[in-house]
Amino acid sequence: MLHPPPLTVPANQISVWAGNYHGGEILSGLISKKLNVNDANSYTFLENFSNMALYDSELDQFDHRILDALAKDGRMSITGLSTVVGLSKTPCQVRLRRLIDEGFIEGFHARISHRKLGRDHIAFAEVKLSDTKEEALREFNAAVRKIAEVEECHMIAGRIDYLLKVRTTDIRRYRQVLGEKISSLPHVASTSTSVAMESVKEGGI
Repeated sequence: MLHPPPLTVPANQISVWAGNYHGGEILSGLISKKLNVNDANSYTFLENFSNMALYDSELDQFDHRILDALAKDGRMSITGLSTVVGLSKTPCQVRLRRLIDEGFIEGFHARISHRKLGRDHIAFAEVKLSDTKEEALREFNAAVRKIAEVEECHMIAGRIDYLLKVRTTDIRRYRQVLGEKISSLPHVASTSTSVAMESVKEGGI
């Protein structure tokens, strides 16, 4: 059986997250591999760990494959993920943990059927403010985050100041939200509404 050549790695390039060097081993929750010590400044891996991304670096093709796969199916098992990505399970686990720890993956969420729940009415409210100074913007931002029906809120460069995606049960409920909540937000001067006739693509997938 052929083995890949050893991978010699300078000691100061081994990432902290991979574990601490102690007694000839790297120890972590995911890996525990024997090392040979060539000299005081380098360690030689007995196996080829080049796909395990032990270095702090930009995302590579394997990282992007992991992100793309989990964006489509956040419940995918590590076995299924490693098959899709083209890595063995341990390197895939290490990469996944790094992507989570470094904030590339912020969480895993269920995709709810709003149609089944009767919340498939979507309207886009364009909001113009009477004051766009920083303090006014902060007050508006803090208040709009508290409105449960506002699914998304984006500050816009152009003729309006904000674009809000509002999800409700029907047009009647939307009118209530618009009149009682959105129009009452700090510094709102005017609003206009566009209603979605059909959601062709949502969720970024």
